[in-house]
Amino acid sequence: MRTKQAHAQPVRLEEVRRRFERWRRSRKALSRIPEPLWAAAVKAAGVAGISRTAKTLRVNHHALKQRIVEAAATAVEPEGGPVATFLELAPPTRTGVCQCTLELEDACGAKMQVHLQSDEAPDLAALSRSFWELRS
Repeated sequence: MRTKQAHAQPVRLEEVRRRFERWRRSRKALSRIPEPLWAAAVKAAGVAGISRTAKTLRVNHHALKQRIVEAAATAVEPEGGPVATFLELAPPTRTGVCQCTLELEDACGAKMQVHLQSDEAPDLAALSRSFWELRS
């Protein structure tokens, strides 16, 4: 035999559900849901999701979704303007000059010394490889 388990509900949604139940007990027949209750339902849906909120509060899913869309459209931007949702960070730029001294010596005594001073990093592997291949 399978028992139905109650899913744990966020405290906010449970609080809004209680408010809806109190309103339902005291309302006049066929009266509309008051705006403060709709506003609370919209906030709860932001946390618990539209479907779960609509089911828990026993309100029309489409009506709740429409209220959420309207609330998002009328949301006021903060005083400083729009809030950035994406921020691109540029890679750090190198300042100064790249300097290095490369000294190579093979078994026969051949030597090569190169002092490099440039804005760009040289390809030291290719430079040393050319020295070793030349001596072979």
